[in-house]
Amino acid sequence: MAKLKNIIKQLSEADYEKIYNSLMESSAEKSAYLLKAMREKHVSDNKIMDELDVNTNAYYTLRSRLNQKIEEYLLQQMENPRTDVLKKVANINEVVFTKKKAIAIATLKKLEKELLDYDLANELTVVYKTLKKLHVHSPEHFTYSQQYNQHVAYMLAVDKAEDLLVNYFRKYGEYTLTGGEIEKLELSLLSNEMGNVCRLYNSHRLYIYQSCLSVFHRLFVVRDENMEQDLEPIEDILDRMHAIFEMYHLDTIYYHLRLVYEYLRLEYYNYYKVYRKAENFFEEVNESAAHLMTNYSLFTYPAQFVLTKIERHLRMGDPERMYEENEVLFQDFEIDKEDVPKYITYITYRSISCYYAGKPEESARWINKLLNDISLKKYPYAQLEIKTLLALQYCLQSDYDLFNQLINSIQRQIRLLGKDTCDHVLLFTKIMKIAISESKRNKYDKIKQLAEKMNSMEPPYFAPTKYIRFDDVLLDKLAAL
Repeated sequence: MAKLKNIIKQLSEADYEKIYNSLMESSAEKSAYLLKAMREKHVSDNKIMDELDVNTNAYYTLRSRLNQKIEEYLLQQMENPRTDVLKKVANINEVVFTKKKAIAIATLKKLEKELLDYDLANELTVVYKTLKKLHVHSPEHFTYSQQYNQHVAYMLAVDKAEDLLVNYFRKYGEYTLTGGEIEKLELSLLSNEMGNVCRLYNSHRLYIYQSCLSVFHRLFVVRDENMEQDLEPIEDILDRMHAIFEMYHLDTIYYHLRLVYEYLRLEYYNYYKVYRKAENFFEEVNESAAHLMTNYSLFTYPAQFVLTKIERHLRMGDPERMYEENEVLFQDFEIDKEDVPKYITYITYRSISCYYAGKPEESARWINKLLNDISLKKYPYAQLEIKTLLALQYCLQSDYDLFNQLINSIQRQIRLLGKDTCDHVLLFTKIMKIAISESKRNKYDKIKQLAEKMNSMEPPYFAPTKYIRFDDVLLDKLAAL
């Protein structure tokens, strides 16, 4: 929220007036009042909520929409100069055919400078190709031929870097569900290949793309503290990313990648347990959670955020808040079922949110939807975990017929996969079987003992069962069945 207030206070008077008038003209009086209050008044959020007569959820929605309106306005202002440059590129042939040679060359040279400022490699190749032709009888023909060739090669390098980003995060999604060493090796090879491509050119764009990959890789795949000593510190990388975004503030790609930067900052501070600083970025990323999940799979693995969100709420002791927030955060969100790892992670997150809100029936509906929508045969360990989570919901509902059917399926799968590879699920099933057993003797103590043993385990693959907190509330519920 502090970020939104800072943006509003830093708006020029002209921009502020235009946004305010636009809100009033579109009958968004509450948004206009919120804009004015944040710019002119020094009052708390609670005070603003009282003055607007809205609850927390409505206020959350209101400020999210205001933030979106401001971003749209600023993006429109930012796109105008860039759009003008692209129009000039589109009109190059008109200049060549209608202007004198000296004027055409001068125009192209000016356009070259503008394109270099924006780092638009594709468009620069058009300029250099034309300059090369205009200098066909001049010694400078060779110079422009070289520049053309260099920028074609650079353009291909940028395309290669973008493809590597996409392939890396697609592969990472599969890795989260399997924890396989082969997938991990493939991720490391993709990371190394990205480094090789980016070393070919001293390019801030390639540096940003490499940073999106390398920071994530070092936080979630290769966690070797000894290796970190030989690499650029992650905090230095993030600082440099921020400096590049500030320097090229008119670049639309960088404008949108600021959300990825904030997300990486959040995960960096979480990794080193600097939770106070992590909170500075959590709220901004959280408000954009649906946007992150929908539009940023080409530059990061956004599904990881909802797992980070679960961990954060468990740490804060308020996991029940997730259910209420989801009604606002994911109100218009449509998950892409073709992106199977992201789909599995998101649906599981929604199920866990319902569980902590005391809604086991709704939690079970989310998981059954997942099992009906896609096949999990390719990911047997993830399938086992999800079935175990569903079994817990049936257990809490005392639906013993469905529970017994599912637990038999889980036990067959454990035998096929091997007890040693999924011993924590085996313990989880034992806990549930003790809970539904007719024997009341020492039930609470038996469940607690098994839960403590299970909590010490860390599965190497997607394991939603680890987000089930065996606190006194759950232990009492299970012991009372």
